[in-house]
Amino acid sequence: MDIFEHRFEEEKQREAPLAARMRPGSLDDFIGQKHIVGKDRVLRKAIESGQVPSIILWGPPGSGKTTLANIVAGMTNSRFTPISAVNAGVADLRKAIEEALERRKLQHQKTILFIDEIHRFNKAQQDAILPFVEDGTISLIGATTENPSFAIIAPLLSRSRVFTLKPLTNAEIEVILQRAIKDKERGLGALNVEIDADAVKGLVEASGSDARVALNALEIAVVNTLPAADGKRHITLAAIEDTVQQKTLLYDKTGDQHYDIISALIKSIRGSDPDAAIYWLARILEAGEDPLFIARRLVILASEDVGMADPQALIVAVTAQQAVQFVGMPECRLNLAETVIYLATAPKSNSAYSAYAQAQEEVKHGRNEPVPLHLRNPVTGLMKALGYGKDYKYAHNYEGHFIEQQFLPDALKQKHFYMPSAEGFESTVLARLKRLWPHRFQDDKK
Repeated sequence: MDIFEHRFEEEKQREAPLAARMRPGSLDDFIGQKHIVGKDRVLRKAIESGQVPSIILWGPPGSGKTTLANIVAGMTNSRFTPISAVNAGVADLRKAIEEALERRKLQHQKTILFIDEIHRFNKAQQDAILPFVEDGTISLIGATTENPSFAIIAPLLSRSRVFTLKPLTNAEIEVILQRAIKDKERGLGALNVEIDADAVKGLVEASGSDARVALNALEIAVVNTLPAADGKRHITLAAIEDTVQQKTLLYDKTGDQHYDIISALIKSIRGSDPDAAIYWLARILEAGEDPLFIARRLVILASEDVGMADPQALIVAVTAQQAVQFVGMPECRLNLAETVIYLATAPKSNSAYSAYAQAQEEVKHGRNEPVPLHLRNPVTGLMKALGYGKDYKYAHNYEGHFIEQQFLPDALKQKHFYMPSAEGFESTVLARLKRLWPHRFQDDKK
């Protein structure tokens, strides 16, 4: 880097947002992620030895992925070349790799190619990196908020080490904020900031565990607060609330959060926890998920997990789906909330799901058994002569509208697909079936 580049970088640093200015340059100053960069951890050892493999940093926004990549480059005396997959293409990759080759040849310096949002690169773009990762031209550090198993191509993933970053805790966010308030060179220390405790707490909570959001919101609040007569800028909770306006929820309708939160909602309902269920419903709705998507999943769950234990559950869920279409947001949140609570507190049975799964397995892998003759309709004289409908007993002609007879093919007559539970309404079903078909339950210990 020549003198002009150095001056440009200094000017750029002074004009950068607070979050960029406060980026630590060493692991000792790095906040959070002790499970990967703490003492004697693998990544820390690799960084300190200068032998860092290509890595994928997977974690939520503001958890330190870019900062950690910068630290790796600095501590290994490597050239840091950042690229954003949001607006970069193959041409940008080729240019970066050509410069890395030249730097390696003339200056014997390693290059760390940092690709932010690497999951946004398509297969062809990721393929373009692969040969240069293999031959050591570059050390790749990819940052992603999406599951690398789905977002990164297998050949590139197999040549990289994946490290998972956790969301920063409230305590860690507060440490970062206090450091920025006191730092006179890179932070806000020269502005004589005084911030109320409840303002710090409000800012921490509004950040959603994102250090970048917290620091940038703090900077806006400080800049927009005029100094008092004593020269201090007093930051109150009201100033923070005015700056933040509304908490930004981490969510992507096509990403991990979409699948993770709906999974948490379904599992909470299945586990009969209405508190957790309503929380996850609020999380997914307030983040902007399509309420019809949620309603469809609830209709499925009503049969899969509540089922015959409360057949009314399906009616409630379908009614909710119709209400969502009729009412729309934001009022339909109440229809979904009522349905979620109903399903979570209902007795549970997956007997319908299990019965169909077993019947499906038999259909797929068993013989194509013929329909027993007595169950076939004798539409023509020939059919009647062949025995169609012979000995069929019309149930309504018998006491209790029931008469025992065989309905499965001979090869399957000992098969039992539906096994009712003893939960809720299904206990009544179980008792009735035991009375009608006692031999089916003669070994039942219930």
